[in-house]
Amino acid sequence: MIYKSCPQCGAELVEAEIGGHARQKCPACDFVFWDNPIPVIAAIVEREGKIILTRNKGWPEKWLGIVAGFLEKGETPEQGVLREVKEELGLDGEIVSFVGHYAFEQRNQIIFAFHVRAEGEIVIGDELAASKALAPEEIRPWDIGTGPALKDWLASRQKG
Repeated sequence: MIYKSCPQCGAELVEAEIGGHARQKCPACDFVFWDNPIPVIAAIVEREGKIILTRNKGWPEKWLGIVAGFLEKGETPEQGVLREVKEELGLDGEIVSFVGHYAFEQRNQIIFAFHVRAEGEIVIGDELAASKALAPEEIRPWDIGTGPALKDWLASRQKG
């Protein structure tokens, strides 16, 4: 979000270089809009040896992704990723490993990705249109967003 006026005093914001970055700053009260990345958590969900990919409502029919969502106030990334698995797939999960963190600059997000092993029957949540279980060797990661995490996880499986 880009502000035009200061949310604290209402004055018009101006561009200023702060910390080596162009920022929006209020000349009246010194408010700075830092525009820091938004934390997102993502789960590579493994169930019965297969990876569960999902399609959000509104996505094209052929688009699939991994479970992902925004970190909620007061929760750790570990708590958040297990919450998202439960909300989106209705599955109880356990974290196997932390895969890594990934900048998604196009959406100003930082993604914290985990490998989660899950059990139970899939019950699609309100945000999803579909899910699909694939063997890891069938998956072709995409280049942005959560794709690099999936690519790294697949590569780690081949090494280990």
